[in-house]
Amino acid sequence: MFTGLITHVGELTRVAQNPAGRELTVAVPWTDLTIGESVAIDGVCLTVTDLAGGAFTAAAVAPTVKVTTVGGWRTGRLVNLERALRASDRLGGHIVQGHVDGVGDVTGVRHEDDAVLLEVSLWEGAEALCVPKGSIAIDGVSLTVFAVAGGTVTVSLIDHTRRHTTLGERRAGERVNVEFDVIGKYVRQLVTPWDTGADVIQ
Repeated sequence: MFTGLITHVGELTRVAQNPAGRELTVAVPWTDLTIGESVAIDGVCLTVTDLAGGAFTAAAVAPTVKVTTVGGWRTGRLVNLERALRASDRLGGHIVQGHVDGVGDVTGVRHEDDAVLLEVSLWEGAEALCVPKGSIAIDGVSLTVFAVAGGTVTVSLIDHTRRHTTLGERRAGERVNVEFDVIGKYVRQLVTPWDTGADVIQ
């Protein structure tokens, strides 16, 4: 489990295809990582399989590649990193599982006062899980839903978020990993049998 508060931005130094999916090596200054540990990479929870020379390696299996942006990652890409939450840590963001629900398309980036508004187009049926002023994770970053309409969710990026994550570099046409609030997903699943007009998010 994670909080969506990014602690480091790492660089992909190696991306390799294998029969099971993709193998990723990420350069990061952490010195106390252990093999078997979970790390969220751009919001995708992956397991550390190897450590060497200031970098760690993790593998993304084919089903993960299919529902995330991992399939388009290339060497040199900067990625948001967060280690798994410890029971004693502050939950400063929101509960993030690292289980990406799908991929959204950045459709707009615009300035409003001292913030930047990032607009992300969602897939059919996904809008039902977006609640204005609720939580959403985009590329692993815990954000507050600024607005949602017409299948598009808008989030506000403060200066700190733009400087300490990769979201400040996102532009229209790029794709991002989206994870909805797990509490909302459970509530949605529970009420679905009584809401005949609703679509179930798989």
